[in-house]
Amino acid sequence: MTKKKTARTIRPLKTAGLLALIVPALLLSGCTGSSATLTKTQTAEAWTSNYVAPAATEIAPLSGLTVAVGSSARPSLAAKIDNHVAARPQVAIDRTDLVFEELVEGGITRYVAVWQSSIPDQVGPVRSIRPMDPDIIAPFGGLVAFSGGQQRFVDAMNATGQISAIFDYDTTGLFSRSKATAAPHNVILAASEFVNRNATVAPPTQQYGYAPALAGASAVVDGTPISVINTRFSNSSARSWTWNAEAAAYLRAQDGAPDLTPEGAQLKATNVVVVRVNVTVDQSIPKTELIASGEASISSGGKTIAATWSKDSQSMPIRLVDANGVTIRLAPGNTWFQLVPNGTGSVDLVP
Repeated sequence: MTKKKTARTIRPLKTAGLLALIVPALLLSGCTGSSATLTKTQTAEAWTSNYVAPAATEIAPLSGLTVAVGSSARPSLAAKIDNHVAARPQVAIDRTDLVFEELVEGGITRYVAVWQSSIPDQVGPVRSIRPMDPDIIAPFGGLVAFSGGQQRFVDAMNATGQISAIFDYDTTGLFSRSKATAAPHNVILAASEFVNRNATVAPPTQQYGYAPALAGASAVVDGTPISVINTRFSNSSARSWTWNAEAAAYLRAQDGAPDLTPEGAQLKATNVVVVRVNVTVDQSIPKTELIASGEASISSGGKTIAATWSKDSQSMPIRLVDANGVTIRLAPGNTWFQLVPNGTGSVDLVP
C-alpha cells in the first residue's frame, strides 16, 4: 500500500512586524551615534594655474631681432657721420642697426648711420650730405641729420620727405661742438632729443629679409666658409672684417688698425654686405649710383654667399637675392653695407 505525502504549509514571514522593529532601531542608532554615521561630502579646493603667457613679440624692422610688442614704435634716425681719421672714434656708431659706407672726395669714406632699435643720447661727428644719400635714406621714411652741403644736395634730401635737422640752419639747440676733436670734425647731434621731438613719426617698414636665428641665415646655410673680408674703396681707404666665433660677429679694421669705439672696444657687425657699385663724378663730387643693380656678397656666421643686388627707385630698399632669385635672409643683428666702387675699389674674400 502506498503512503500519501502530506503537503506542508509555508507560513509567510511576518515582515511587517520585523520592519517595525528595525526602523526604530536605525533611527535610534542615528541619534545616539552608536552605529554607522551619515557623513558629509568634502568639497575639493578650486584648481588654479600658475602658467604665465609669454609677452607678445614683434620683429624689429632694421635688425630682425625679436623684441617686445610696441618697443619699436619710434622713427628711424639716419645721420651723416664723418670717417676722417681726425673724426675717429665716432660717437655711438657701435649702437647702429645699419651703416652704409660710401666713397667721397679725396678717396676717403663717410657713413650713413641708421639707428632705430635704440636711440643714443648723442651721435657724431655729423658731416655734410652727398648726392647718393637721399637714395640711401629715403626708404626709411624717418629723420635725418647732417651738417649742411651743396644746396642741390640739401634740396634733394628735403624732397624725400624725411624730417631734417641741419647744423648750418638749426636754432633749436639740437647740435653742439665736442671738445674731444677739432672742427670741422666735432659736430654732435642730441639724437634722443631729436627723436623725442618727432615721436609721432611712424617707424620704418622692414627693409630686408631676416632668418629667425643665425643658423638660418642664407650665408650660413648655403655659403662658403670665409674668415676675412678685405675691401678697398680707393688707394687710401682699406677696410677689413675678420670673423670671430666667440663674439659671433665680424670685427672691423681700418687701414690696418682695429676700428674702435671711444671706450676702446672694436667695432663689429653680425652681417657684412658688400655691394659693388658704379661711381660717377659731377663737379668733383663722387656719386654712388644706387638706382641700378650689380654683384654683391653677404657674410653671416663666418660664411659668405654670392648675391645680386638691385634698387628699383629711390623709395625702395636695396633688394638682395641669391643665384636662384630667392631673397637673402640676413642673421638677426646689425648690418654694415660696404658700397665698394667697381673702378677704384676691390674685394678679397679669404677662407
